[in-house]
Amino acid sequence: MQGETPPASSETAAPVEQAWSLAEPAPPETAVAASEGIKEAVSGKSETVGSIVDTLDGLAISLGHMRVSVFDVLIVASIVFGVIAFAWFASRVARRMVRRVQRLDDTQQLLVEKIITIAIWAAAFFMGIDLLGIDLTALAVFSGAFGLAIGFGLQKTFGNLIAGIILLMDKSIKPGDVIAVTDMAGNESFGQIRKIGVRAVSVTTRDQREYLIPNENLMINQVENWSYSSKNVRMQVPVGVSYEADMNLVEKLMLEAAASCDRVLKAPPPTVWMNEYGDNSVNFTIHCWIMDPEDGVGNVRSAVLKKLWWLFKENGIEIPFPQRDLHIRSSDQLDKLLAIMAKEKGE
Repeated sequence: MQGETPPASSETAAPVEQAWSLAEPAPPETAVAASEGIKEAVSGKSETVGSIVDTLDGLAISLGHMRVSVFDVLIVASIVFGVIAFAWFASRVARRMVRRVQRLDDTQQLLVEKIITIAIWAAAFFMGIDLLGIDLTALAVFSGAFGLAIGFGLQKTFGNLIAGIILLMDKSIKPGDVIAVTDMAGNESFGQIRKIGVRAVSVTTRDQREYLIPNENLMINQVENWSYSSKNVRMQVPVGVSYEADMNLVEKLMLEAAASCDRVLKAPPPTVWMNEYGDNSVNFTIHCWIMDPEDGVGNVRSAVLKKLWWLFKENGIEIPFPQRDLHIRSSDQLDKLLAIMAKEKGE
C-alpha cells in the first residue's frame, strides 16, 4: 500500500541493537576481588549459606564504578584480623626462638628480634594485599600524597626507628646500662635502661621515675654511660675536718669507714685525697669503687658518712662548722654608747 513504511530488515536492526548495547553503562566493579571467589566457593557447597551470602552481597552501595557490599566489608575485616593475628603470633614465636639462642647476648637478641618483627609485619602487609586482591597500581594516584605524609608527618618516627637499630648494632646503648639523665629543669640524675623500643628508650631512675628518651636524641646528643665498657664506678665522698685534727688518724678513719660498707669493692681499694685548705676546715675526698650503680650511689655515700661520724666521735676528731671572730675598733661614739649602756644597767 502506498504510504506504508516497509519493515526494517534484520540487517538494519542489528547495528541499532549493537549501538544500544554499547551505550548501556558497565556494571560497577566489586571493591574486593577476593570476595567474588569466596562467594562462589561458599555458594557451591551449601544453598543455605549461599542464600545468606547473596543477601549480604545484595546490601551494597555504589560509589561511581565501585560497588561495596556488606559481604565485602566482612571479608575485608576477616582478612585484616587474620593477617594481624598471624603476624602477632609469628612475632611471638620468632622472639621465643631467638631468646633460646645462647650464642647471642642480650643486645644481639634484641636487634635480631626487631629485624625479624619488621620483616614479619612487612610480609603480613603484602600477604593481606594479595589475599584481598587489591591491585597496587590502583594506589598510584595516592602514592605521592602518601610519600609526602611519610616524609613530613612520620619523619621523626622512621628516624627514631633507624636510630634504635643503630644503637643496638654498635652496642653504645643497651638494656641494663646506667646513664645520666637530665630533666626539663636541668637537674641531672642517673637511671637504668629498661627497654629500647621502636620510638624511645625507657630509662628508670632510683625514685621510679621513667623517662622516655627518643632514640634520635641518644644518637645526636652527648650521653654519659656509666656502664659502657665496665660497670665499675668510682664515687667521691667529700669530708672536712678541723685544722687541729691528727691528719694521719683522720685518713686512717676515712679508709676504715669506706671499707666497712658492703658495696664498696676491696679491689681497687678505697683511697683518700686531701683537696685543699678551706676557710674553716681541711677538705678531703674519699674515693671508693662500686660495681652496681643501678642500685644507687647516694645510699653508699650515706653509709660511709654515718660510719665516719661515729669513728670521729670515738676518736675526738672535730667536724668544723663556719665561725667568725669580730674585732671592733674603739671610737668616741662607741665609748659614749658603752658608758650610757653601763649607766642604765647600773640604775
